[in-house]
Amino acid sequence: MRITLMVTLLTAATLLNAQNKSDYYYQIPDYPTEYNAGTVMARVVDGLGFRYYWATAGLTEENLKFKSNEDGRTINETLDHIWNLCRIVANSAKAEPTTFDQDPSKMSFTDKRNQTLEFIKTASEILKKADESDFEKFDMIFKYPDGNSLEYPVWNVMNGPLSDALWHVGQVVLMRRGAGN
Repeated sequence: MRITLMVTLLTAATLLNAQNKSDYYYQIPDYPTEYNAGTVMARVVDGLGFRYYWATAGLTEENLKFKSNEDGRTINETLDHIWNLCRIVANSAKAEPTTFDQDPSKMSFTDKRNQTLEFIKTASEILKKADESDFEKFDMIFKYPDGNSLEYPVWNVMNGPLSDALWHVGQVVLMRRGAGN
């Protein structure tokens, strides 16, 4: 009875909170009315946003410290990695290089979560409007502090950071359950 009441209260609080504009992925957005490369890729990005939103909703400071074994990452370290992956996806959609001048581990959980969701939303919005020719500029570009850079075709965005982010969101879900949440 006590657990049921706690779950009900948490759900109600989450639903009330979900009315904020920052809670874009509280529900998965409506699917597009047409099929093309941009709308299909955007739908996968929206799926990531929805799953990330719920995987991270209600995480506590204690949860963020949890890791499944001594050699693994904590939930918070996994969220840092997801932040980086989503930043790469957003930068690719914006046709901007990814630099290595930001450290998500220095952010609060709330800021990191909000920025990650914003990266996902930004990528989705750009992709939904993209036509076939836009995909030529969606390459994944890395610019390093030493002046070197690497560039990969957009295919690598799908098979790399986008797929990896989905994978790690599943890990967050598993670890939060292991942490008792």
